[in-house]
Amino acid sequence: MQETWTFSLPHSNKPTIDELKVLLAEKQKELGIFLSYYFKKEGALAEKVNLGSEIHFKDQSSGEFTLEFDLIHFNACLAINEQKRDQMKITFLIEGSELTLKGPYWPEREMDEI
Repeated sequence: MQETWTFSLPHSNKPTIDELKVLLAEKQKELGIFLSYYFKKEGALAEKVNLGSEIHFKDQSSGEFTLEFDLIHFNACLAINEQKRDQMKITFLIEGSELTLKGPYWPEREMDEI
C-alpha cells in the first residue's frame, strides 16, 4: 500500500519552501486524513499534523520532508483511548499547479492459501 494525496497550488509557478510550509499548515486536517489511511487497520486516526523537518528539494520539482502527528487509537467498546506522537517521511512532486504527496510503501500481506 502506498497512499498519495494531491493539493492545488495557489500559483502556477514553482512554490518556495516558505509557500509550501504555509500550504501544509493550512491543509493540516486533510494531511491527517491522508496519514490516517496508513493506520485504518489499527483503528487509529492521525491528528495535529505538523512539519517535522525541513523541506529538502531533490531537484526543482520534487523532494521530501517529515510530518509529525498524534496517532490516536480510540474504541469505546474495548475501553481503548491511547495517543502517541509519530512521524512519517513524505515525498512530493510539483507538476504544473498541483502538489502530489506520496507516503511510504508498506507491503500488504496477501491472502493465506488453504
